[in-house]
Amino acid sequence: MRYGSTNRVREGSGVRRDSKLQSAMEYLMTYGWAILVIAVVLGVLYSLGIFSPSSFAPKAQPGSCQVFRPNGPGTSYDLNLEGTCTGQVPRYVASMSGCSGCGNVNGSRVLISAPNFPTSMGNFTIFAWLNPTSGQCSEPVFGSVRDTYGTANAGAMLSLVNGAPALQVSGYSYRFYGTTAMTLNSWSQVAATYSLGNVAIYVNGKQTDSGNIGVSPATFDAAMPNLAVGYDNQTIWCSGTMSHLTGQISNVQFYNASLSANEVSALYAEGIGGAPVKLQSLLGWWPLNGNANDYSGNNNDGVASNTTFIGNIQT
Repeated sequence: MRYGSTNRVREGSGVRRDSKLQSAMEYLMTYGWAILVIAVVLGVLYSLGIFSPSSFAPKAQPGSCQVFRPNGPGTSYDLNLEGTCTGQVPRYVASMSGCSGCGNVNGSRVLISAPNFPTSMGNFTIFAWLNPTSGQCSEPVFGSVRDTYGTANAGAMLSLVNGAPALQVSGYSYRFYGTTAMTLNSWSQVAATYSLGNVAIYVNGKQTDSGNIGVSPATFDAAMPNLAVGYDNQTIWCSGTMSHLTGQISNVQFYNASLSANEVSALYAEGIGGAPVKLQSLLGWWPLNGNANDYSGNNNDGVASNTTFIGNIQT
């Protein structure tokens, strides 16, 4: 009797095991595809940066931070930052589609009216955040516009030459070429400082190149008052014809002083939405957060052409 009882128990336990296995297989067959689809969707969203911390960071409204000059444009005392100046990610950035060989006709650009801008400087700094999408021969970042082709004393211009920052200060003979190419399709900070002929190039807060360019002071185009973001009326840096920036640009700052390495590093540490340093030397500040206005308090506003302001910034 005991043997028969034991056999029946074993047979019953085997039935229960088979039933659990069958249930598990049915569950996987029913929900397996759904689980796989969810995993694929999550992977795609992650690759697009949806889960990046910047996606959930507060976004700065256009003009939310600006320099207050109580004594008017051009003054350099009693200056303060006003508004939300905590380095929030901008709500928008300027997106430029470039234009090969089209000069000043159809390409993306921001022209800046600066009638009181100096025509020569012994010291200056150009600072910007870039997301370049093209490694064209030469793409301008910021500087004075050459209004006449072949102008010998064309002014200061920071460009990307074969993807690396390069600075021209006073005509075609005075150029300094950086050696560190910027990463395409990725946000990076770029800065160039000039001090009595000495040039330093910075990428992401670190100095990458330095040298002497052989001329001081640096001159700007006699045909001022126009400066430009992402545009140069001609390109003879190398064998290409690119005269407009291709990619995205934000937080352009221009100083009539050569910032120190520590100051450039501090600007980088603030992030893409960081406010300027050394306000008494700040000539222009174009966050490009939805418009081309100058928030330095100097009223050097720009006009954007064939340029769009896009949101959902991933840095």
